[in-house]
Amino acid sequence: MRKPRATAATSGPDGLAPAGDVAAIVAGTHGDPFAVLGVHEAGKGFVTRCFVPNAEFVTAYTLTGKEAGELSRRDDAGFFEGKVSIRKRQPLRYHAKNASGDWWLTDPYSFGPVLGPLDDYYIAEGSHLRLFDKLGAHIIDHEGATGVHFAVWAPNARRVSVVGAFNDWDGRRHTMRDRRDTGIWELFIPDIGGGQPYKFEIIAPDGVRLPLKADPFAFESELRPATASVTAPPLAHEWGDEAHRSYWRKADPRREAMSIYEVHAGSWQRRDDGTFLSWDELAARLIPYVVDTGFTHIEFLPISEHPYDPSWGYQTTGLYAPTARFGDPDGFARFVDGAHRAGVGVILDWVPAHFPVDEHGLVHFDGTALYEHADPRQGFHPDWNTAIYNFGRREVVSFLVNNALFWAEKYHVDGLRVDAVASMLYLDYSRKAGEWIPNEKGGRENLQAVSFLQKMNKELYGHHPGVMTIAEESTSWPKVSRPVHEGGLGFGFKWNMGFMHDTLEYLSKEPIFRKHHHNDITFGLTYAFSENFVLPLSHDEVVHGKGTLLNKMAGDDWQKFATLRAYYAFMWGYPGKKLLFMGQEFAQRREWSEERALDWNLLEFAPHRGVWQTVRDLNYLYRSRPALHARDCEPDGFSWLIVDDRDNSVFAWLRSAPDGNPIAVISNFTPVPRENYRVPLPKAGKWREIINTDAADYGGSGMGNGGTVEASGEGGGVSATMLLPPLSTIMLEFVAD
Repeated sequence: MRKPRATAATSGPDGLAPAGDVAAIVAGTHGDPFAVLGVHEAGKGFVTRCFVPNAEFVTAYTLTGKEAGELSRRDDAGFFEGKVSIRKRQPLRYHAKNASGDWWLTDPYSFGPVLGPLDDYYIAEGSHLRLFDKLGAHIIDHEGATGVHFAVWAPNARRVSVVGAFNDWDGRRHTMRDRRDTGIWELFIPDIGGGQPYKFEIIAPDGVRLPLKADPFAFESELRPATASVTAPPLAHEWGDEAHRSYWRKADPRREAMSIYEVHAGSWQRRDDGTFLSWDELAARLIPYVVDTGFTHIEFLPISEHPYDPSWGYQTTGLYAPTARFGDPDGFARFVDGAHRAGVGVILDWVPAHFPVDEHGLVHFDGTALYEHADPRQGFHPDWNTAIYNFGRREVVSFLVNNALFWAEKYHVDGLRVDAVASMLYLDYSRKAGEWIPNEKGGRENLQAVSFLQKMNKELYGHHPGVMTIAEESTSWPKVSRPVHEGGLGFGFKWNMGFMHDTLEYLSKEPIFRKHHHNDITFGLTYAFSENFVLPLSHDEVVHGKGTLLNKMAGDDWQKFATLRAYYAFMWGYPGKKLLFMGQEFAQRREWSEERALDWNLLEFAPHRGVWQTVRDLNYLYRSRPALHARDCEPDGFSWLIVDDRDNSVFAWLRSAPDGNPIAVISNFTPVPRENYRVPLPKAGKWREIINTDAADYGGSGMGNGGTVEASGEGGGVSATMLLPPLSTIMLEFVAD
């Protein structure tokens, strides 16, 4: 749907605007205010027109301060016009007066456009990769004045205006210029700077004035419950993280240690009065804690602007704005830089799968289904009561791809974990027969979403080497983490949801019954190298009545702690990168809630401190031993040692890498110590026990092997006889022949 083209104003011989145009400007219904307002040729000279509500007198001046002429009031509402003594078209300032006083304003309609034909071309083509430098609100110098350039995509609108406190939220005052070839509306408003709340007032194609809309490209927003966008100056932070970024640009992340600490920024810790920590306060507390605990990366649940706290950020209305909950955008930049200087990466949860239907957001943005599909069978998500992006529209794809590039460029983030990928890939996701529309081939695959994900990954990896993408994809869609040129989706990694589900299911069983579920553990290794996997024990496992990881473990309290420690060592020895949600590193007892901080007092108690110390030591081992991380995504880094001892619920395997000693990982998931247990090993000689989760320092019973075991070739094949402590995992590192 296209709006009717506005008719340019004509002037009589005296330079006066037609009465109809004056009435339309005053009423706020004119579709092309630049044809009326601003400086125009009139005969051999120039006339200027302006709309200044509440003014009784207006005098025009050049930007250098030279008086150019008194203007006449055509309408009591504040329409003024008159001849001006200037020799060429140029921006003007006005001195306005009424009985209450006087004020100055610079005429936005006397300036030329900011966007150019190349912008139009690339925007229309959908190939513009710097939209965040063109759309949104940017403080710039333009034709001799400083102000803010606003630009927004609303191709079907009859009229779009910028409104804010600077114009009394009056949509008649700053109606924008329509660049018809692209559907972009733009306006340079001089004399305003950073920190100004604003929205867009949009008249829909049917003439209805929509609820005020926030800027889809806003770089800063008001603190909820307020919903306006805020003009933001360019980031002022001076980065000092080149060493960190240079390292990762050259690295193969599949062969690097990646131990990710998943954090909800609003509930990790809070101030004594219960309010949120600022980014600077988080940096002072969270970064040292992560370094001490040994994690390599922090992954934040979505920190882009969102109106509703219980959505945890997954229903975002401001994809380009760090939420105001924790301070200004520079604060987040300082956090990322501080993490990088400490050697810690920062990954953001990113949500291109859906968006909320809050009226100030993207839904029916210009009065039509612009960002979403019009048909609810494609454009509405029944699970979350949200809208679904129209991945078949190049402008929407460009909006999302640019957002991925934006976080990498402007905030130096190390990666994006893409939420709910499965919901994007399948047209029938959570839908019954008749509730979805097949693709052009008659299938259930969302081919447009596939194309979008491939484009996003190609552009991000192509322009920002060292930045990774991670898919939360819960089905068996093939080649999620394979390159696009090989037919893959192009992600760097994929969450291994099967590992999480199967292992937690197994450990929830009483130990006596685990032998009947042995395959819950062994099955995962049949596909462990089909993708580049991250092993997630995420926030999704500790909410909505699921309890905590500690409470999922079977047995009494001692057994729960012992099993959790054994599980963590099992996981850290398992092929794949690691992810643990905050609080689980010290065995949080209460289910997580976004409304409160974690129960940090638990670290005062030995069992909880023991779990934390276990995770800390595991992270150190994982990072320092190539055998545990350098072949996480390759089958030649793993081999079973014991796969079929279901009666004893024992599992053992070998991890290896070319530049490190091999490490045997052995788990006993029963409370029965296994004495004189024979474990086959690849080399005869001394194997050092580098971790034993039953150690007394961790809160275990203190059973073990005195620090080493000796493997020999007696009896056919190399093996070692050892004690397997109860409910434990031990790791043995080969040290000498």
